[in-house]
Amino acid sequence: MSSARPTLAAAHREVTGKKVAYLRRDGRLPAVVYGRGLESTNVSVDTHELETLRRHAGPNTLIDLSVDGEKPAPVLISGVQLHRVTRRPLHADLFLVRMTEELTVDVPLVAEGESEAIETLGGTLLHVTEHVRVRALPDHLPQSIHYSVASLLTFDDLIHVSDLVVPADATLLTDPGEIVAKVLPPRVEEVEEVAPAAEGEAAEGEAGAEPAEGAAEGDSAEG
Repeated sequence: MSSARPTLAAAHREVTGKKVAYLRRDGRLPAVVYGRGLESTNVSVDTHELETLRRHAGPNTLIDLSVDGEKPAPVLISGVQLHRVTRRPLHADLFLVRMTEELTVDVPLVAEGESEAIETLGGTLLHVTEHVRVRALPDHLPQSIHYSVASLLTFDDLIHVSDLVVPADATLLTDPGEIVAKVLPPRVEEVEEVAPAAEGEAAEGEAGAEPAEGAAEGDSAEG
């Protein structure tokens, strides 16, 4: 039996523009609820509650949103605008989904296991692709796709999108030929050794330099 969806309470918002700063000071975050064929609705939510949901729920987690105590409706947190310096949330976009319509989302990839090329050869794992696009019904959206790096035995081995195990109720949209991960060989810094000049050679160089300066002075004096 699937667990109940997380919930979030919202309130209709009349305040817009620069005045929303007062909402943020009171711990409320301005947000917009929108959907296909629907007019967007201005609301506000508790900032702490939304941040808690973002930390503990996956990026594709459905949330039951109740506005002014009305019947909850499923939404996705489609975007959160953050302050450039403090990284505090400034605004949220909540997408109202229809449970019978498929959605296209990005799903993060998670590497697991150990690689011989890393453990024995000292290589570094490179995540070439960190997410893939999939299409599925809202209640079948994968939160993440895990894959094993055990097949990376040498620096020539690759993991492609076609190697990923995607849930049967989701359709993969990313090119199967794209590289997901590989192991980079350790960097070897070449140090160029410069032999020190013999004392005699250095002395000759310095002695040869002085007449040149003197000659220049002499030329200048004559001029």
